[in-house]
Amino acid sequence: MADAVEINFAKDGGMVAGIVQDAGTGQVLMLGFLNEQSYAKTLETGFVTFWSRTRSKLWMKGETSGNRLKVVEMATDCDNDALLFKVVVEGDGLVCHEGTVSCFTKPIV
Repeated sequence: MADAVEINFAKDGGMVAGIVQDAGTGQVLMLGFLNEQSYAKTLETGFVTFWSRTRSKLWMKGETSGNRLKVVEMATDCDNDALLFKVVVEGDGLVCHEGTVSCFTKPIV
C-alpha cells in the first residue's frame, strides 16, 4: 500500500477516526482510532490496525478471532483527519466482539 496523502494526526491528541466498511455490501462495520504507528502498520501489512485507547497498544482487528480486515480501498476525508477503509473480512465475518457482522446494531430512533 502506498501512502499518497499525509494524514493529519495533529488534531485530537494524535488520533484519527477509522471507519470500516464492507467492500462488497457497503455496510459500515465498525469505528476505531489510529495513531501514526497503527496507520503505518496498516500500510505495511494491508490489514486494519488500530490503536487501543484503553490498552495503549497496537490492535490488529481480528488477530485473535481470525476476522481480520483486509484493506481493499482506503480514503481520507477533506481535512485528512479521518480514514475510510473498505475491507474484505476474513474468517466468519463477525466483526463485532458481541458476535455480529457490524458493531452498529442498536437503533436509537
